[in-house]
Formats: sequence, C-alpha cells, structure tokens
Amino acid sequence: MTTVSRTRKLTGIAMLSAVSVVLSFLSFPVPLMPSFIKLDFAELPALIAAFAYGPVSGAAVCLVKNLVALLKTSSGGIGTLCNFLLGVAFVVPAGIIYLKKRSRGGALTGALIGAVVMSVLSVFFNYYIVYPMYTAFMPMDTIIGMYQAINPNVQNLWQALIWFNTPFTFVKGLCSVVMTFIIYKPLSPILKGKK
Repeated sequence: MTTVSRTRKLTGIAMLSAVSVVLSFLSFPVPLMPSFIKLDFAELPALIAAFAYGPVSGAAVCLVKNLVALLKTSSGGIGTLCNFLLGVAFVVPAGIIYLKKRSRGGALTGALIGAVVMSVLSVFFNYYIVYPMYTAFMPMDTIIGMYQAINPNVQNLWQALIWFNTPFTFVKGLCSVVMTFIIYKPLSPILKGKK
C-alpha cells in the first residue's frame, strides 16, 4: 500500500470538500416525498475521500460541507447537524471496512453497510433531534399532514420516518455508491498522485 503525502491529502480533501459544497446546492425535490425533503449527491465526494484517504478524511469532507451550509441555513442549523451526522454515519463505516479489505468487494461491502447504517440512524436522528427542533418552525401536525397527503395511512412520526425517510436515505446512499464505483477508479490515481 502506498502512502499519500500530507500535502496531497489535504489538497484532495479541500478539493473534494469544494465539490461537496457545490453538489449540496444542486438539490431537488423527490416524487412521493414531502416537499421539504430534497435529494442531493453531496456525500459522493466524502465517500471518495473515505476510500482514497481514510474514514477521517471522509468525515472531514462532511464537516467542511456542513460548515459552509450553516451560512445559508433557514432552520437554525438543525438540518445541517443531521446532515453531518448522517454523512459521517455513511462514510466512516465504508472507509473503515475498505481500510481492512482494499478491493472492489471491500469497497462495495463498506459502502452498502454505510448506507444501511445511515438509513437506520436517520430514523433516530430525525425522531429525537431534527423533528422536535423543527416544531419550533412548523407544528408537528403540519409535518405529519405532509406525509399523510402522500400516504393517508401514516398516523405518527415513527411511521412517517420508517415508511418514507428510511428508504429515501438508503436510496440516496446507494446513488452515491453507484456513482463512486463509476468514477473512483479513474479518479484514484489523480487523488493519490500517481498521475
């Protein structure tokens, strides 16, 4: 295993953080989801950093992206905090597993486990942190009503999170996994200074 110079690593993290910030601005609504839930691919650069430089570097990209996001937040930083925690929950397990098994299989296993961890934790982060804080801006009945407009069977926040947010978060992670597998191999030599 070759080592990457500290300067190249810091430069790579900075570059991937910048790409992550740009991708965070390119969010869009998703059909069959409440309008306040948006899809973006801002974790993609963090996952690439976790594979190229290690799990701490992936977390660093998540941190930088979310620090910049605090400048444009309209929710008092609540969504930004959750986004950071979920991003770390995604990329750190992926990076740790890839460190132990440096192969396509190791990368795939790590990324899929990261996506599962992120989607499961999204239920608890949203239930105990995000939505209680969002009620300062929007009543819980209104939030549940937005889910019920899509699926009238939703009776409470637990159901909304399990039926909507968990699969959404997992699919969001899978999108980053697929894109990483498409671009990582040609990008890896550049990030590691072999080209």
